[in-house]
Amino acid sequence: MEFDARDVSPMLIGKEQLPFEDDEFIYECKFDGIRCLVYIEENKTDLRNKRNLSLNKNFPELISIHKQGKVKCILDGEVYKFNNGKTDFFHIQKRALLQDPFKISLHSKSYPAYFTAFDILYYRDHFVTDLSLMKRKELLQKAIKEQGNLSISRYTDFGLELFEKTKALGLEGIVAKRKDSLYHCGKRTKDWIKCKHLLDEDFIICGYIPKENGIYSLILAQYSANDIPVYKGHVTLGVSINYLLENTKQSNTSLFSNIPKGNEDAIWITPPLVGCVKFMEYTENGHLRQPVFKGFREDKSITECRIKENK
Repeated sequence: MEFDARDVSPMLIGKEQLPFEDDEFIYECKFDGIRCLVYIEENKTDLRNKRNLSLNKNFPELISIHKQGKVKCILDGEVYKFNNGKTDFFHIQKRALLQDPFKISLHSKSYPAYFTAFDILYYRDHFVTDLSLMKRKELLQKAIKEQGNLSISRYTDFGLELFEKTKALGLEGIVAKRKDSLYHCGKRTKDWIKCKHLLDEDFIICGYIPKENGIYSLILAQYSANDIPVYKGHVTLGVSINYLLENTKQSNTSLFSNIPKGNEDAIWITPPLVGCVKFMEYTENGHLRQPVFKGFREDKSITECRIKENK
């Protein structure tokens, strides 16, 4: 690895589990943004995503954070935007995909992005990836000055308490990191563990789409207040399809008055079933982000699967 080569890859989270506490770990808030390495030199800032593509053009409000750098360094952290007081992946991803310089400029002024550093890979004139996490945290504090769009991630020894606080604030969750862990560029390691908050609701399963390798995508819906079925997207079936095939028949009609886009080749079923799905959050179009199918439910009818008023 070389600083000028820009050939560094970020270390990756290797495990997800329920929140916990362990004296060998620290705990940080998990930002709902874009992972980013930031190369800071005396007169230059270079933002790179996980694929090592430059983000400078998309986030002009961040390209001067080298002015807050005290030494030459490489920071690891998250670029994010706020929406209603919470970090919002949809909005930051939308910015990252913009191509029009004029629109990017408008967004950078009206809806600025922020960068929070949680680790450091290079300090002054050498890589520090062979130091423990806590040693790197000390260097991170010395490397930059917090101000404006640039900040340093706070951490705590109390994982369960932080998890509950992030839940109350509607944040994504927490990341647990082993205190003595080294930084392994480009590798997944169980030294970093994520604990996320997931929603859990019941949905109408009204059809499915066969995928490759025996995978099935279930089509989801919920009833609106006026009893109209509303399309809620898909979830991958991670268990056997046998229950569905044994308890339904193929139908020539859909539960929807108009077939949702992308479902033209769907296999519709009768009677519709009820399934429980856990997921991160609702997207702007009312679909599910990061859904995971938990299982079918026989103790609920499809009429009980309704859109909650607070969504």
